Amino acid sequence: MAAPSGAAAPAPLLLRLRSLAPGLAIAFVIAEIAILLRAQSGIAALNPVVVALVIGIAIRTAIGARPALTPGIAYAVRPVLRAAIVLLGLQVTLTQLIGLGPGALALAVAVVALTLPVTVWLGGLLGVDRQLSTLIGTGTAICGASAIVAANQVIRGRGEDVTYALAVITLCGTAAMLIFPGLAAPLGFDAVDYGLWAGAAVHEVVQAVGAAAAGGEAASQSGTVMKLARVFLLAPALLALGWWVARSAHTEQGAVKAPVPWFAFGFLALVALGSTGLVPREAVDASRVLVPLMLAASVAALGLSTDLRALSARGVRPLALGVLSSVFIATLAWAGVKMIG
Repeated sequence: MAAPSGAAAPAPLLLRLRSLAPGLAIAFVIAEIAILLRAQSGIAALNPVVVALVIGIAIRTAIGARPALTPGIAYAVRPVLRAAIVLLGLQVTLTQLIGLGPGALALAVAVVALTLPVTVWLGGLLGVDRQLSTLIGTGTAICGASAIVAANQVIRGRGEDVTYALAVITLCGTAAMLIFPGLAAPLGFDAVDYGLWAGAAVHEVVQAVGAAAAGGEAASQSGTVMKLARVFLLAPALLALGWWVARSAHTEQGAVKAPVPWFAFGFLALVALGSTGLVPREAVDASRVLVPLMLAASVAALGLSTDLRALSARGVRPLALGVLSSVFIATLAWAGVKMIG
């Protein structure tokens, strides 16, 4: 309808904000609820990203698809997520990485570089879709949920693939967090080596830090820094993944433009900036609050757009793949720690 005579038409920016507001609002409300649930329960393993996903799926199942929410949901799944990945760069410094030493850094690179292709290969043997195998492999190799949702920006998988991969990684990572502390003594690890093992093999940051902390202060420190080294490798891994996806598509379909995850360069830029010491501590602390909120909102939006019926066709093979991938990275990390110990 045309605007009344004499009345100014709403600015395009205002119209855009109006269309985004409902979906963004519900995504961020769900995210805040998920974060509060972990804070109030005191259960560190209660990952807000996964809780937000469950709440989002439950709401979608209860109310169905709502067109009014679609623009905001789509915005949360892409631009909000990418901004969160960029801000994550403030939490890693080059000084921390160098402090690990060349052997530990090589181990971090090895677990990321080998776990992803091995998982995709195992997925082929099990008959798991390549995109889903790639998401499970990325989550196992790098940093769990945030790696999965970031990798999907490159491979452009289906929403149900992301949802299933998140569920698999959460189950396997939680199991690892509970099992690893009991294996330290039988495997002959001292505190520092145990922390390196946990940091190199456990999926989510909170899961890896929790598993390492069970070995004491020295294990907690070495495990946290090792895990941050894997987080740092998220950006190079996404760039390599974009090249691999484009190469595969070129082989199958002819010339294809490579997807470039520009937000990965933003992540690296903030790592470099944070390493200069010029970033105020308040900004780093703010990123530790904003990143979990933005990631949870993005995954809540994913849940709001996920139809549970689409997940039922996946079966148990992806779960078996997640278990095999977790065993592989744990074994590889154990061998690497023994070699550099």
